[in-house]
Formats: sequence, C-alpha cells, structure tokens
Amino acid sequence: MNITHQIGALAGTPIQAESIINTETTATASAAAVWKTPTPNIRCKITKPDTAEQKSQPTSPCRSPVLGASNGIRPDLSVACRAFATETMDLVSFDETTEQEKTYKEVNTVKEKGVPVYVMMPLDSVTTGNTVNRRKAMNASLQALKSAGVEGVMMDVWWGLVERDTPGVYNWGGYTELLEMAKRHGLKVQAVMSFHQCGGNVGDSCTVPLPKWVAEEVHKDQDLAYTDQWGRRNYEYVSLGCDSIPVLKGRTPVQCYSDFMRAFRDNFKHLLGDTIVEMQVGMGPAGELRYPSYPEQNGTWRFPGIGAFQCYDKYMLSSLKAAAEAAGKPEWGSTGPTDAGEYNNWPEDTQFFKKDGGGWTCPYGEFFLSWYSQILLDHAERILSSAKSIFENTGVKISVKIAGIHWHYGTRSHAPELTAGYYNTRNRDGYLPIAQMLARYGAIFNFTCIEMRDHEQPQDALCAPEKLVRQVALATREAEVPLAGENALPRYDENAHEQILQASSLNIDGNSNREMCAFTYLRMNPHLFQPDNWRRFVGFVKKMNEVKSPDRCLEQVEREAGHFVHVSRPLVQEPSGAHMH
Repeated sequence: MNITHQIGALAGTPIQAESIINTETTATASAAAVWKTPTPNIRCKITKPDTAEQKSQPTSPCRSPVLGASNGIRPDLSVACRAFATETMDLVSFDETTEQEKTYKEVNTVKEKGVPVYVMMPLDSVTTGNTVNRRKAMNASLQALKSAGVEGVMMDVWWGLVERDTPGVYNWGGYTELLEMAKRHGLKVQAVMSFHQCGGNVGDSCTVPLPKWVAEEVHKDQDLAYTDQWGRRNYEYVSLGCDSIPVLKGRTPVQCYSDFMRAFRDNFKHLLGDTIVEMQVGMGPAGELRYPSYPEQNGTWRFPGIGAFQCYDKYMLSSLKAAAEAAGKPEWGSTGPTDAGEYNNWPEDTQFFKKDGGGWTCPYGEFFLSWYSQILLDHAERILSSAKSIFENTGVKISVKIAGIHWHYGTRSHAPELTAGYYNTRNRDGYLPIAQMLARYGAIFNFTCIEMRDHEQPQDALCAPEKLVRQVALATREAEVPLAGENALPRYDENAHEQILQASSLNIDGNSNREMCAFTYLRMNPHLFQPDNWRRFVGFVKKMNEVKSPDRCLEQVEREAGHFVHVSRPLVQEPSGAHMH
C-alpha cells in the first residue's frame, strides 16, 4: 500500500495520489486526512411566525459564525500539522518515508499570571467499542497542543458508554488509554461527567444515547423524560422531577450519578489532582444546568425562538402542586403558564412574556418562575453535595456549566432565559443565585459564548452576549466564585480571539484584580490544524498566558507562533512531480 492510501486509510477514505504535494505541505494535507470530521452547518435564518423573513442570518443559540478561512496553505505556519502528521507517520510503517530527527521547542507554560487554555476534545474521542477513536491522530494532536503552550484538554466521559449495558458495571476502556495519553504529553484534563445524551444539539457530530437500562425505564415510564405542555417528550436527560425517586432499577438518578462519579474516582485515583484537575458535573442537556427548553432536534425550535417550559411530566407537576399548596394558592398548582406561546414565538407574541402587563410580572407568574428556577438550583445542589464529598481532598476542582442564552436579552422579560430555568429579567438578577449556590460548594462557574460580540448578532432579536457575559462576571465577583469560559462554536479569527482575551481579563469598571480561572477552546478538529488557523491559535494561547500584559499586540505574538514548534528537516520524501489541484 503506498503512502497516500495509508494516510487515507486512517480517515476511512483513500486519498488520491495527486492530492499529496511536496515535502513541505505533505504534513498539512495528511493532518486533514487523518481527521475525518464533518463540518457542522452553523448558519441559519431567523424565522418569525407570520412575518417576512428577517434580514440578518444569525447562527444558532449562543453561537457565532466562523469568520475567515485559511488564505492558502503556508508551510512555514503549519507547525501543528507538522507535529500532527509526523507523529502519525511515526506510528505507521511507510516504505516511502525517511524518518528524520524532530526537534520540538515547547512554550514555557509555567506562569504566574494569565488564563490557562484547555482544548475540548472531539465528542467521539472514545468509540462505542470503548476504544480510543483515531488513536494516531489523537496522539499527534495532543503533542501539538502541548507544544503550543496549551494547559490541557477537556473530555466528555459519557454515561451512555461507560455504564451502557448493566447498572453498576463500568467499562472505562478508552478513557484509561486517553487519560494516560494526556499524562504522557504533560497535559492536564478537565473531565466532564456527561449524564446527558449526545445528538440533537448544535455541534453534535455523533450520537451517544443514555445507558440502555435507563432507556428501558424511560420507555416504561415516559414521565421520566422532560415534557412540554403539548406532551412532547425530551429524552436528552432524565427529568429532575424524579431526582430522589428510585426509578432506575432501584436507584434514584442522583444515586446513579453519584455511583458513577465514585467509580471514576476509584478507577483513576492515581491521576487525580495531577493529570485530572477538574471535574465538570453534567446537570442537564448538553451538560449544562438548564432545562431542554430549546431543542433543535426535528426542527422543534429555531433560533431565536423563546423556547418552552419543561415542567409537564407527572413528577414536576407533583412538585408544582405541593409548592402552590404551601404558598396558600392551590389553584396555581395544576399547570404551568398556558399563555407563554410556542417554541418559535418572540416575547411580544405572547401574553405571558410581553413587556407591558405580561404574566411574568403578576403574582402567579412570579410564583411559577421562582418555583421553576429554584428546583433547578435544588437539582444542582443535590448533585454538587455528592460530588463535593466524593472528590474532597483529591486536588480536583468541581465545575458546573451554565448556558449563554443571549437572544432577547435586551427585552424586559428575557423569555428564553426564563424557559431554560434562569429567572433573569430586567428587574431581577438570575445569575447571582446560581453563583451563590456554586460558592457554597466551592465550585467553578463555567460560562459559554465568551467569544461573541453584540454587533455580530441579530439586533432585531435584541441579542446581547457581551452584556450577558458582563452580568455573569459581576455576579461571580459578588459571590466570590471563580469564573471560567468557553466559546460556543469553533472560531479561528482574530476578532473572536480578541473578544475572548478581553472577556477573560474580567476588566469590569476598571477593576482588573481578577481574571478567568481557565478558558476552554472549542474544539480539537482538522480545521484547528489548518496553517493559518493554527498560527492564530498559537498566538492566541500565548497571549492568554500573559493576558494582563497587553504591551505586545496579538499580531506580533502570532508572528512568533511559527517558532514554537520546529521540525528540523522535511517530514516525508515524496516522488518528484507530485502536486495538488
């Protein structure tokens, strides 16, 4: 088998011989080859019922467009691709390859200031067969990330893979190898306890359902799934309404989550605090502390719709009934708001969310929103209480991810935040109670959409991600909780990097005494290793590592990026005359 077909075999697709070029660009080409990942379609049109199509075409929820593409392959900037491809080729025998000495100059990641950067790994890093996916590409990628000065990686540890077949039987297979791989490269790990299903949300490139035995119980009792007022079930995450009821083969959902975390701790105790430094505990769909109020699957919801309340399973309704009786208003306990519109309405289309005299301002509305948001906080406390005791004295930090719901933020009611469970309005700070709850458990507040700018978003939907991030930063400052960030969708352009740098500095009201405790970059994929994208990324990481030292511009840092990883001689010797179209 010749070299082109061996590289292609790693991706599952043969590469034509003419697609390999000279020695300088082979690495870049093979980097893209070994990673065969579909590019998500992140553009969508705003649609508003019964109106003409809007002018702007925003991205999906808390998302930003990918701006700027590679301006052509620049061999001198393809540092990560070189490391990536060289490592891959070292692990595969090529008759046509002459192995050359490689010299890597790593960025010094020991720093007294700045924001450490982590990179989110592919969702399918571990296969359904519990092995490492694309092992050779993964190993080379981790080496490239380390060379660029990245602190570590974030990986999803899927409940549906590890405890898939039998309750209490855990197969850590691929994770054992992946964590050892990270340790070998000197990378720290943020492990996500992913108790949700993968598939159906923005950016989901694979499908990982809940464990089979959980799905069996949900099939028998559909009320274990979150439910909207029309009876539509959502199977992404077990309803918090049954958190403390033994509905899963004799265990409560919270017991299942606790047993899983305990098994993880016991299995990887030798890595805790050293390699594994953070445990992000999944609390809902997409691993976020929220309700599945804006499900994209099957076209149910489209950006920037207000979403819908998810409190109509029998367990949630039982809680609502009890709360209404305790408040002396039993008539409030039979149902949620019936005038809150549908998923794709806008606030002013509805009686409940409209700015003047909307139901959200009346006593019933305030009672319902208080209950709906409080039981979400109670859910988080139940799991955090367990997580804290399990990981106490291990050197592992606990974090919780909160969704960046920025659309209609400029309205009075903040409808999309309300349906997701964040009681945040023009008159009420919904993020301070979350921050204060996290403070009680010493947990990190992890927030998304850090890369977005207000003017990039559709102003007819009154999107304001920058204002939202500022509000969250103020809430975490008041609650004295560490704030970490993520970008919502892959961005490789300087505008996004500059926005992240600015937001990470937490320079609010001229107060720059604190900064984000970490930033997680989404995501490791072939696009990240394209030459221009990689050059910008390495410069961005270096700038983040010295975020409070703005004396050098980002462009200057990027020019230096080409020197971070150096390969002394050509990686692969190709037959003369090879070229790329």
